[in-house]
Amino acid sequence: MSEQTIATETIYTGKILTVRKDQMKFPNGHSGIREVVACADAVAVVALTDLNEVLMVKQYRHPAGQELWEIPAGKIEAGESPLQSAQRELEEETGYRAHNWRQVYSFYTSPGFCTEKIYLLLASDLTKYNQNLDPDEFIEMKKISLPAVMQMVASGQILDAKTIVGLLTAERYLKQSAVP
Repeated sequence: MSEQTIATETIYTGKILTVRKDQMKFPNGHSGIREVVACADAVAVVALTDLNEVLMVKQYRHPAGQELWEIPAGKIEAGESPLQSAQRELEEETGYRAHNWRQVYSFYTSPGFCTEKIYLLLASDLTKYNQNLDPDEFIEMKKISLPAVMQMVASGQILDAKTIVGLLTAERYLKQSAVP
């Protein structure tokens, strides 16, 4: 059973997203409206040091109204593969490059209204280079042991969904000794 788009109206187009209103025909023959936020897909990186520390970034997130601890992440630029985007974002936000990469999952962040899909990658065998932040990025980077960062998840100090998914995934892979 699928829905059929009858018409689409663009409500707003901005730098990182477009909002549209889709007129739909439902499988039961009725019609209705679906509001959609269309945006680029993104990557998120769990970068692990040789000591099983996670590279975490803290930055102010205006929609949340607070600073959040997150794994490095960002949108996939035109022409980039998820791996290329992850490599770029890791270096920009943390100043590290990874020699081993594994793409483990992709998932929709909020499929009820948003098109964004995030590709989750695990990175290891890290080498320090230079952080290269965008002009509007103000990021604190910190290495946090995996047990400590998992305690931050359990205690509610980490609220970002992609980060929670990434950390749970990294923990599972470490237990299976399958981190790249």
